[in-house]
Amino acid sequence: MADFTLRPFQSDDVPWLVDAHATHYARNDGFDDTFGPLVNTILTDFVASHDPDVERGWIAEVAGERAGSIFCVRLNATTAKLRLFYLSPRLRGQGAGKVLLRTCCAFARDVGYDQMTLWTHESHRAAGHLYKTHGFDLVDARPVHSFGQDLIEQTWTKRL
Repeated sequence: MADFTLRPFQSDDVPWLVDAHATHYARNDGFDDTFGPLVNTILTDFVASHDPDVERGWIAEVAGERAGSIFCVRLNATTAKLRLFYLSPRLRGQGAGKVLLRTCCAFARDVGYDQMTLWTHESHRAAGHLYKTHGFDLVDARPVHSFGQDLIEQTWTKRL
């Protein structure tokens, strides 16, 4: 298990998180420069209008440096949406993703959501495996052209 800590997301994490997502997905998936602005919009909206009683973000840190994130946001009164799940390469394969996912799901359950949903791409096979082993079911998959790439978009859902 990686030696890391979790702390609440803060607004000054936004530039790092946008850059981490944009850089990672450009390098590993060939995403174009439309992805970073999408992440920025998601985070700007979260900072401006999230309800801290039912929505939360966490940042994983290693030796005081940011290395991962996960967010729980309200989709509707009964459904939470997992967003912006990211692990730097130094945290992957060491159990940190499991801790982040469990933390997010536990929070959603504890604040009263009945289910959690998320959106990802088929090419993110390790993430898909993690979701499946933590009780998520693949409920939709469809071809799309997003971020300059032909992708298979997936929706996963879990009863809490």
